[in-house]
Amino acid sequence: MSTESLQRVFKTLADSTRVRILALLEREELAVQELMDVLAMTQSRVSRHLGILREAGLLRDRREGTYVFYRFATPKSGAWSDAWELARRELAGDPAAERDAAALLRVVAARASRIRTFFDSVGPEWDGLRKIFNDDALRARAIAHLAPPGWTVCDVGTGTGILAKEVARLGLRVIAVDHSPRMLEAARSSLEAEGYAVEAEGYAVEAEGYAVEAEGCAVEAEGCAVELRRGEAQALPLADGEVDAALAHMVLHYVPQPAEALREMARIVKPGGVVVVVDFVRHEAEWMREELGVLWLGFPIDEIVRWLGDAGLEAVRIEEFASPSPARDLPGTFLASARKPA
Repeated sequence: MSTESLQRVFKTLADSTRVRILALLEREELAVQELMDVLAMTQSRVSRHLGILREAGLLRDRREGTYVFYRFATPKSGAWSDAWELARRELAGDPAAERDAAALLRVVAARASRIRTFFDSVGPEWDGLRKIFNDDALRARAIAHLAPPGWTVCDVGTGTGILAKEVARLGLRVIAVDHSPRMLEAARSSLEAEGYAVEAEGYAVEAEGYAVEAEGCAVEAEGCAVELRRGEAQALPLADGEVDAALAHMVLHYVPQPAEALREMARIVKPGGVVVVVDFVRHEAEWMREELGVLWLGFPIDEIVRWLGDAGLEAVRIEEFASPSPARDLPGTFLASARKPA
């Protein structure tokens, strides 16, 4: 590296604010407004530092509708890497860095709170609202990717329990997780209404037997079981390797940290187990933020593949589907499946 290039490294990282920004963006992808909240700085000041860091090649950014999110493109080797390791060590115990870390936790918690408030306000009305997704066929495809009868499946973000019931009818035991108490209550009521014997305390729900008629086909499942648990997608209330498969159906776009949710899904499945995800591909349908409370306007396929790989999963399969209702500005979808190494 030339002397001029080395001077650029030191000049870029000599500013304490830029080092604080990189430390934050190394931990979490953030928008400008979120950085302003954490650092207690004006937009112009934050944007100026982001511009310098982007010009130095230290940031990845992505636009989602009217939002731009930034992430630290951590150098893997060379002078930039060595200089950052030195700067990171100097941050240890720094009062400003500790305040930033605490503020970052509040910002991430606020994301989750917005979604929890939305679903607690919607509750059992969600079944009618979610019909806009027009995703019944995708839901059936997702189930087909899951498991043979006898497996235990985690339904992440179960909502009112529609998918959990469908999975249970296949003879699978289901652990259905949601962060909204009102959604879990709606799921419990729905299960009760369809003949399940419900143990309200602890949200344990079981049925001795279940029969359903669908297009002339009788489907029976002896000892169907659905257990409802309250918890976050980024911190699932399950032990390592507790289930055989995990499914997140139209859930990731509501999760503040979707990559962490995928890591959690990988953690809770047994070796050889399956993770299945259904969601929207990247889109610009801003109306979904207001009408449906989404945090993310879909996801690029290559990012999903990378996240699944980072979670330690292999044999990744992706299917993409065109919008089922272009007239409503409904985006296309994807179905991703991957397996945990045996």
